[in-house]
Amino acid sequence: MKEHLDRVADISRRLEQIKETLGYLDKSERRAELEEQMSAGDFWDDQEHAQVVISELKLSKAVTEPIDRAVEVLEEIETLVELGEEMGAGEVDGDLINAASKLQKQVDELEFQVMLGGENDHRAAFLTVQAGAGGVDAADFASILERLYLRWAERRKFGVEVIDREESDEAGIRSSTLHIRGPYAYGWLKAERGVHRLVRISPFDSQSRRHTSFAAVEVFPEFDADAAIEVDMSDVRVDTYRAGGAGGQHVNKTDSAVRMTHEPTGIVVQCQNERSQHKNRAIALGMLKAKLFEMRERERDDELKKMYSEKGEIAWGSQMRSYVIHPYQMVKDHRTNHETGNTQAVLDGEIDDFIEEYLRSRSS
Repeated sequence: MKEHLDRVADISRRLEQIKETLGYLDKSERRAELEEQMSAGDFWDDQEHAQVVISELKLSKAVTEPIDRAVEVLEEIETLVELGEEMGAGEVDGDLINAASKLQKQVDELEFQVMLGGENDHRAAFLTVQAGAGGVDAADFASILERLYLRWAERRKFGVEVIDREESDEAGIRSSTLHIRGPYAYGWLKAERGVHRLVRISPFDSQSRRHTSFAAVEVFPEFDADAAIEVDMSDVRVDTYRAGGAGGQHVNKTDSAVRMTHEPTGIVVQCQNERSQHKNRAIALGMLKAKLFEMRERERDDELKKMYSEKGEIAWGSQMRSYVIHPYQMVKDHRTNHETGNTQAVLDGEIDDFIEEYLRSRSS
């Protein structure tokens, strides 16, 4: 019994440190305030404000709910200890071990969340996939990665939509931009930035030879309207055009798509997903702010600077992760050496282990 209690006491101390680091008390109070706002009869009268409140509430719950669940298990352990004192330790040892293991796992996960403590880690994200060297195989690989991140977002119950997509002439895509909305989406996905490599028997080679292809992933945080990222619109050229691809007659017959070019830096963003030009313009401006922020961060962060320098050529020697389907099955992250032989699971969006290993390596 004493051994188990010592273990629980250590986990309990770690939990208290986590609560302090994550600002649990303040976030709990704020969560209560937001829930009170949502219960008001006129809450939905202002739709824009309602969405802001809901987004903030999701962030508060992302911190407080896992801690609340851990506290419940801790209380359960305290009850088991009291029962053990009354009935004898042997009567509750099994339940106590199981509860302590459950609490250990919860606290381990919370300590990982502490790593997502960057200034913008809590934000939603824009993720762009771009085909690199490898011809039609690279375009197909880009579409495979697009599906991977769509599936990853769905697994985490994040909102996700394709806001811009450029099809390849033969197969796959040249590029795709996803808008992924959920607590700490950017904090998770920033680990995916870089060049990805695919090795397989090409389905586009009549002689069934092995091909290597490349695609690049970029990730940017989505900023709120009041974010401290200012854009001088006199520096921005705005072009409108008819959206291409699927989208219905209205989308294809009106100039609803928007392209913005930031002339001082040469950054270009575009959005054609929405039927409204006004909405596409707002999304494109958000993407432009995000890319300008990333450029600023790149100048300050040596690792980002190095990665983007290498990614200037989306080709051999610059990859951060390899997906090998032939002659063997393996996905390996070259930054952390984390690997798995279950390639299909990874391509279906199970990449949390890779992300966690990378973020832990950065933290250490």
